[in-house]
Amino acid sequence: MRRHRSAKIVATLGPASGSPDMIRALFLAGADVFRLNFSHGAHDDHARRIQHIRAIEKELGRPIAILMDLQGPKLRIGDIAGGGTDLATGGRFRLDLDGADGDATRAPLPHPEIFAALAEGTNVLLDDGKIRLRVTSCGAEFAETTVVVGGRLSNHKGVNLPNVVLPISPIGQKDRDDLRFGLDHGVDWVGLSFVQRPEDVAEARRLIAGRASVLSKLEKPAAIDRLDEIIQFSDAIMVARGDLGVELPAEDVPSLQKEIIRHCRIAGKPVIVATQMLESMIQSPMPTRAEASDVATAVYDGADAVMLSAETAAGKYPREAVEMMNRIVTRVERDPAYRTIRDADHPNPEATAPDAITAAARQVAQTIRAAAIVTFTTSGSTSLRAARERPDVPILCLTESLATARKLAVAWGVHCVLAQDVQDFADMVDKACLVAKREEFAGNGQRLVITAGVPFGTPGATNILRIAWVGG
Repeated sequence: MRRHRSAKIVATLGPASGSPDMIRALFLAGADVFRLNFSHGAHDDHARRIQHIRAIEKELGRPIAILMDLQGPKLRIGDIAGGGTDLATGGRFRLDLDGADGDATRAPLPHPEIFAALAEGTNVLLDDGKIRLRVTSCGAEFAETTVVVGGRLSNHKGVNLPNVVLPISPIGQKDRDDLRFGLDHGVDWVGLSFVQRPEDVAEARRLIAGRASVLSKLEKPAAIDRLDEIIQFSDAIMVARGDLGVELPAEDVPSLQKEIIRHCRIAGKPVIVATQMLESMIQSPMPTRAEASDVATAVYDGADAVMLSAETAAGKYPREAVEMMNRIVTRVERDPAYRTIRDADHPNPEATAPDAITAAARQVAQTIRAAAIVTFTTSGSTSLRAARERPDVPILCLTESLATARKLAVAWGVHCVLAQDVQDFADMVDKACLVAKREEFAGNGQRLVITAGVPFGTPGATNILRIAWVGG
């Protein structure tokens, strides 16, 4: 079950992909992580999918990560009389807390926290930015606006406020109920929506209490202002380009994507690029050339993983979408230019023994043309530091923790195998060579670069590097 690529693939499960046979087919096609979108589906649906994933994991003997994606706050207008109305550009329009049905002059907006954050000149976007309003005056219960871009406004359309930090928690009551369910069912990652500040991530970490890793979704421009702090508090980051593209000009998103990836690389945190990657494959068995280039760009930029959303959750061709993404990623990584870009983009190691060892492991592996770098890890930190270096050989991670192996399914280049912790140096070399041969990473006469921590089994204590020959 070895993947012959380094970047990972996240596939979202849904009505089109919830059966055991389809989940198995998606994994075999290349999915490394399965995403459960808690904006949709009942707990019973998600429980069945988790059960199917774990059964397939046991059958195939490969760790599979499960990412639960919390819905987060949903800011929407209320009802409009007749189901909808037309707003004319240049007209006046009022938003308020009055629960009466709206019309061509006003709409209910049942979110007092929004009015608390508004100021004159604030832009208010409705329906994914299709309608744009500008606040001319406001109070605790209303906002008078000018319609900058008009259009058809119907019931319950979403509201976005670019560059406004809202006094609202990213984890509402529904999210708390979903989180409790997900943690009780053993999810590996929790995707946190509506992150605006590092305090939002800290709140999630308190609730999760170490039972899963935290993935912060960057979908609010306010989060970019405190990017490094949010990365520091998070275990991984997702570039949620769909929501970013609503609140930011479309032309800003590509460069912002590169900036986020660069900052995550420096911090050694996995980063996923998501949204509309192969969007046309919801209806078509083939993507557009632009979509193929989009996936390739994320891989060239150094993303740890690329994600499929509706393509696999609700599309007509879920397996084909994963197969296509797998082919694109594999092709990019075989391009000599890919390695040139990666070699020119190594973050400087931090002044610690683990960073010094992992940086040296990459260099030694390249110099001696090793078949793989083998990392022994308990918490996963050793393997994540190795992935940060983006070596030109695979990273074979040996761990006795199934939770760690599952968590690392999202990390670039890391292939995890469950193995008992080693007792001494001879045991370490023997296990590394045995597993490398069994998993088809190395053959007789090839060399391995091995990193581990002494005392063995101590989390985060990477302090040794060994070169080993694989014998017959």
